[in-house]
Amino acid sequence: MAGRKLRVGVIGVGMGRSHAKGYQTHPQAELVCLCDLDEARLRAAGEELGVSTLYTDAAEMFAKAELDAVSVATPNVGHAPLTISALEAGLHVLCEKPMAMRTPQCVAMNEAAAKAGRNLMINFSYRFSDLSRALKAQVDAGAIGDVYFARSVWHRRRGVPRMGGSFTRQESSGGGPLIDLGVHRIDLALWLMGYPDPISVTGSAYNVIAAQLAERAGAVYTVEDLACGLVRFANGATLMVEASWAVNIDEREHMVTLLCGDKGGLTQQSVGGTYNFVGEIYTEEAGHLYTKKFDGTVSAGPSAYHEFVNSILEQRPPSATGEHGLKVQKILDGIYDSAATGREVRYD
Repeated sequence: MAGRKLRVGVIGVGMGRSHAKGYQTHPQAELVCLCDLDEARLRAAGEELGVSTLYTDAAEMFAKAELDAVSVATPNVGHAPLTISALEAGLHVLCEKPMAMRTPQCVAMNEAAAKAGRNLMINFSYRFSDLSRALKAQVDAGAIGDVYFARSVWHRRRGVPRMGGSFTRQESSGGGPLIDLGVHRIDLALWLMGYPDPISVTGSAYNVIAAQLAERAGAVYTVEDLACGLVRFANGATLMVEASWAVNIDEREHMVTLLCGDKGGLTQQSVGGTYNFVGEIYTEEAGHLYTKKFDGTVSAGPSAYHEFVNSILEQRPPSATGEHGLKVQKILDGIYDSAATGREVRYD
């Protein structure tokens, strides 16, 4: 690879457009080709991105294109098989979240990466914001001490993605807002907490508001519209998770991650129903309570796409690993399984 750019392909040009644009801004990466089952969408993406080498079959792309790495940005059902095939073809892989549909697939993906000696990174993009990195630096510096409780939430008042499409079908998505939105908030909380090991999960899932919306639209909807869970970790800490696409709240979007430690606490939360965030740290010093607010002028860091490329070029593991993805998936599965059975799920 010395003396040339890292050659990257993208599978799935819906979400994959963001991946492609991310690679095109890296000075040492070259976006070589795109792949998608939808020929019209593929051609449109190729014209938009200036990429002429297009495939409708991933296996053909692996065989013919000269690549070093690939993004897998398909519906969830394709994440595991396409990632494993790419790794077996000798490629590094950036896989969209969630890592897979179920935990055993994550295990197989990690095993394939280890066998191939290639990087497997999961696109947990919410930890790559400048604010998230600033909060992480404070936690790592001991600002809030040992974390014993956390809560991580993403609610939408009304925000079902493409009603009747792949997102709302169990067989293609594996779930609803929990696996779509909650996955981001779970990763953010775990990353800030140092990625402790989950030992048990209790959860509930509902389909109340979206069921009415789907009936009115005559659309297929076979997933939950709200899920919540309580996760216990081996270090004694607890995390509460909430995620919804349709719930009666006062904001269009509501996102918050709260960590409580023995020396202080922190929040990262959205502002006014937007995708803008503020961060605060709360401490007690000499008997006085202080709130530290972040003003947004923290140093910029790499995007997830740049981190993926950098990890390959620097011959090191990526920061968002397949092992992280596996822990998140265990929590997702635990909440869904607990909701289905009415029982706690334990990991012994």
